[in-house]
Amino acid sequence: MKLAERVTNVQPSPTLAVDARANAMRAQGIDVINFGVGQPDFETPVHVRQAAKDAIDKGYTRYTPVDGIPELKKAIVEKFKHDNKLEYALSQVSVNVGGKHSCYLLCQALLNPGDEVIIPAPYWVSFPAMVTLAGGVPVLLPSRQENGFKLTLEDLQAAISPRSRAIIINSPSNPTGTVYNKEELTPLAELAIRQGLIIFSDEIYSSILFDNRTFTSVAALSPDIYNHTVTLNGVSKTYAMTGWRIGYMAGPEDLIKACNKIQSQSTSNPTSISQWASLAALTGPQDEVAANCREFQKRRDYIIKRLLAIPQVTCSTPGGAFYVFPNFSAYYGKKFQSQIIKNSLDLTSYLLDQAQVAVVPGVAFGEDSCLRFSYAVNIEQIETAMNRLDKALAQLK
Repeated sequence: MKLAERVTNVQPSPTLAVDARANAMRAQGIDVINFGVGQPDFETPVHVRQAAKDAIDKGYTRYTPVDGIPELKKAIVEKFKHDNKLEYALSQVSVNVGGKHSCYLLCQALLNPGDEVIIPAPYWVSFPAMVTLAGGVPVLLPSRQENGFKLTLEDLQAAISPRSRAIIINSPSNPTGTVYNKEELTPLAELAIRQGLIIFSDEIYSSILFDNRTFTSVAALSPDIYNHTVTLNGVSKTYAMTGWRIGYMAGPEDLIKACNKIQSQSTSNPTSISQWASLAALTGPQDEVAANCREFQKRRDYIIKRLLAIPQVTCSTPGGAFYVFPNFSAYYGKKFQSQIIKNSLDLTSYLLDQAQVAVVPGVAFGEDSCLRFSYAVNIEQIETAMNRLDKALAQLK
């Protein structure tokens, strides 16, 4: 069967592929420690789960407005106001089927064939694919480990062309954990809007910050930047609700309306029950959010310590999210028996086979010298995995 070109131009998500392989090995009785998938290992808070049960019992199981129930949209407006110092009208807010869907809708609503979207690398694996599926051209803009994987003004200026339509900024970042401060974001955002770009500000990890950092939302930098920025967020990472599939965004009203039009012809609306649960998440107690963040910081500190103790491994310390992106390129060219480790794909496969440790190859994020570890697993598993990793790497000659 002949398929559409748009399908052949993209690959399945590599993070989900790693997770699937790790789960298949576990089903065979193999003790795999999985650093591959980007979801918290904590349970969804009890009051959120109860809200979902209550919604079912109350019969809130039918279609909702395309852009989300009013109660949830009001809670999102209040969240942006309280946490991000951003004022949005209800008409500027859209609730979607996960944070990934929000970004996908934006690409579909904004891009014409050949329009370019600047994507700083390392990048979340789905950003280039979503641009490609909308007929756009992803322009991958490498950053450097010695700069904390932060984009520089000179790099951005060099990447802008007459076809540039938008730029994606992801802070805290997946896969690096990089967090931009106000002084770093402002010149980048000002340059972007001077060049007529729309900014996609992916802030899905904004509640997971370490070392007493404060979060800066791009749209809060100035009125002009606000008018050219779409702010994306969701409940998945903050409230351990990845499977509930609720993301949301806010931005220029005409662009949000265009996204709603596409949503009306694709998903109709986000799941009604998940919306009521998300309302409880945003408006209920936030104690677990803070407690989970403290636990993530403990895990970060431990895994960084262990990684930096491995000979010839270098790694930036993440400022947020729950990923670490160490450089393992010193092990490329080494061998185990007849197997030669040539790149991040080879090393990832070797570690899964020999150490039963699942990580994601850096090439999936645009940086082949690195591997991504999601430390959304407990300290005991991290310790066991690092011990296995040490042993497996010592076998490479």
